[in-house]
Amino acid sequence: PIDQVSRVIAILGWSFPTFVFGLLMLLIFYAKLGWFEPGRLSPEYSQAVLSPEFTQYTRMMTVDSLLNLRLDIFFDALRHLVMPVVTLSVVISALLLKVTRSSMLEALGQDYVVTARSKGLHEKTVINRHVRRNALIPVVTIAGVTIAGLLNGVIVVEVIFNYPGIGSAAAAAALSLDVLTMLGYAMFVAILFVVANLVVDVLYGVLDPRVRLS
Repeated sequence: PIDQVSRVIAILGWSFPTFVFGLLMLLIFYAKLGWFEPGRLSPEYSQAVLSPEFTQYTRMMTVDSLLNLRLDIFFDALRHLVMPVVTLSVVISALLLKVTRSSMLEALGQDYVVTARSKGLHEKTVINRHVRRNALIPVVTIAGVTIAGLLNGVIVVEVIFNYPGIGSAAAAAALSLDVLTMLGYAMFVAILFVVANLVVDVLYGVLDPRVRLS
């Protein structure tokens, strides 16, 4: 039952376009329930941030609010992050769930698993020591690239929830033909993907000792 439920959740999550899921989040949790709202801060806290008493060190509201010892602004900033984070997490988690399930099923059919079971090993030992590590290799590959892509900024989510970030800044620079900004953005993206691939290569060696031997 757990496998069947997870498969249905993965299919539904991956089938939802990001902008559709984001609009549904706005409809339910903002328009109907009023729990969360778009933007970076509530209007009263936005005025507090612009006041001379508040120092913007990083222009990241969660960090700056802690540095200014304003826990009320910090929790308000976290509340405004809920819908964008959930929107991105559902779609990406569904993709990783699908890949993990397929990779686990493929690893369970390998000869070394049959051999381990024939030796009388407990099923939990077979899964944890033999199957899971090999099954995580494609998951780590996709996760590394996906996380690097997330850090670049997601334009659609930023626009839907009125939460300006790197993605919307790059889009505005492209529309205004700001070459220097686009070059900086391209350099930033390149560095992120290089670091992500480096981390993935290191994790390969941790998950599979054969990689280190080669």
